[in-house]
Amino acid sequence: MSDGTTGPASRRIFIDKQSPKAFHSLVQTSEAVRATAAEAGLDRTTVELINLRVSQLNGCAYCLDLHTRKALRAGESSQRLAVLPAWRDTEVFTPVERAALELAEATNDPGDTAAQTDACPAARQVLTEDQISAAIWVAITIGAFNRVSILSRHPVRPHATDQP
Repeated sequence: MSDGTTGPASRRIFIDKQSPKAFHSLVQTSEAVRATAAEAGLDRTTVELINLRVSQLNGCAYCLDLHTRKALRAGESSQRLAVLPAWRDTEVFTPVERAALELAEATNDPGDTAAQTDACPAARQVLTEDQISAAIWVAITIGAFNRVSILSRHPVRPHATDQP
């Protein structure tokens, strides 16, 4: 398999495999965040929408592939997944989902202080403080996984079920 580079200096390093203890800690954090989100009352589809939106913003193909499949298994519709990049321009997302997506975007861009300033007060209209915290943690965690996959250049291959 070629990764588009040549020579040992440009060889792909799967940082998750190279530093398994660190990666395992990130996986444990993700599991704790998923439990926190469930305890706060954020459903699985909302969590996957956050995962997908942050992965879209970061351009992480591997996480987009993984979390699209997870969202579909959780009952998400293909229509909503298709319009997620333009979620503000649709009427297909609930107020809770819209608040969570707003928080996710604000969390993902730490330099956008206006978005951060506006996101929490707007979210408080429909989310509890526990849900706000959980949504932010989901966005932080998927952002970390995005960076692992992007920097490792994790490949995305066709799935057997997607073949003609």
